[in-house]
Amino acid sequence: MNYDETLRFINDSKKYGIVLGLNNMYNLMNELGNIQDKIKIIHIAGTNGKGSVGAFVESVLISAGFKTGRYISPTITEYFERFQINGKFIQKENFCRLCEKVKNVTDKIVSEGKSHPTDFEVETAIAFLYFYEERCDFVLLETGLGGRLDATNIIKANLCSVITSISFDHTHFLGNSLNEIAFEKCGIIKEKCSVISMFQNKEVMNVIQKKCKEKKSELITVSKSDILYRGFEEYVQKFDYKSYKNIKISLLGKFQIENASLAIEVIEFLRKKDYGITDKNIYDGFINTVWQGRFQILNKNPLFIADGAHNEDAAKRLAENIMLYFKNKKIIFIVGIFKDKDYKKIVEMTAKLAYKIFVFTLNDSRGLDADILLKEFLLYNENVKIVSDVQTAVSESFLETEKNSVIIAFGSLSYMGDLIEIMKKRIVFKETI
Repeated sequence: MNYDETLRFINDSKKYGIVLGLNNMYNLMNELGNIQDKIKIIHIAGTNGKGSVGAFVESVLISAGFKTGRYISPTITEYFERFQINGKFIQKENFCRLCEKVKNVTDKIVSEGKSHPTDFEVETAIAFLYFYEERCDFVLLETGLGGRLDATNIIKANLCSVITSISFDHTHFLGNSLNEIAFEKCGIIKEKCSVISMFQNKEVMNVIQKKCKEKKSELITVSKSDILYRGFEEYVQKFDYKSYKNIKISLLGKFQIENASLAIEVIEFLRKKDYGITDKNIYDGFINTVWQGRFQILNKNPLFIADGAHNEDAAKRLAENIMLYFKNKKIIFIVGIFKDKDYKKIVEMTAKLAYKIFVFTLNDSRGLDADILLKEFLLYNENVKIVSDVQTAVSESFLETEKNSVIIAFGSLSYMGDLIEIMKKRIVFKETI
């Protein structure tokens, strides 16, 4: 298959929508030799923080010399970002070759009267093939949606199950209560495996503990009391976690310190299994961790931050970061949101913190109409303006800046890639005139 044929197959698979369940994956992977069970997998589920925790662990493992695969969703910069080994995206030729394998299997099972897999199921099968053929030492596998019925949960066993922060999101698929959502996320907990969890609220923790008891699985939990925040200086955060002192990370936001602490527990688990990871690997890996679109600085003068805050919990954390880092600053927002998100809560938690707000309709069928977003923001802040697109929002936000201004773009991860490219071109242009 050439690249156009490959894209056509992936895009055609999108028409089958989102299917929660593992039947399609069982059919696919049986034909592919169930190679997913021959890979050392660290399985990650949660509402927020999956990507950040994965990025920290990946960076430490690479520092320790391990060949590390990573399967992520959603992507920020380009499609191939979702299939990575040691931070490098899969090459087009390799992707086409593996996709052809999956298509041949798909044609066979469909001819037998079985269901056609969705695009995410196809991509997950490609990921398993890629990491298996490349003989990765470890694979960091993120769930796409939920956990229990997610395509990634085809694996029979893993090195450990990692549960990041659980809150409300995708309620139309996962349930309307934290109890229901936590139950779905905890579906990645396997029999007698180790489970490493972020601290959670009582309701969520009860679900995790119950599942671990049912599966006879060890539970390791990050404790807030073990984290000591040591401040922020020159765009670097410092903190202690248990015996690890003065750890430095370049990812901003206090929530990233919590994610880093969870990553330390994952690394500690691997160290106890006698994988050769040193303290130096941890310190080096953490300071070198990069994760795009998550409270990421794109420009320093004026300060411009991209943050994919797209649900209630993420919006709460964004508001906390603004109060922590930018008190008494002139805050300018750029906001585009999906209509299936709880935009009312996102707006309520952030609107009053801004001096000026630019809203636009995302270039996606799921995009919330800017008129609706405008009306919602006007309930809390009268200085709101509709713009045609993110490019215009960036241009107009720069016109509003003064010496103490901070521009923050948030609402959806879907436009972060375009935003990063817009800012790169703007910086290059500024440097050449």
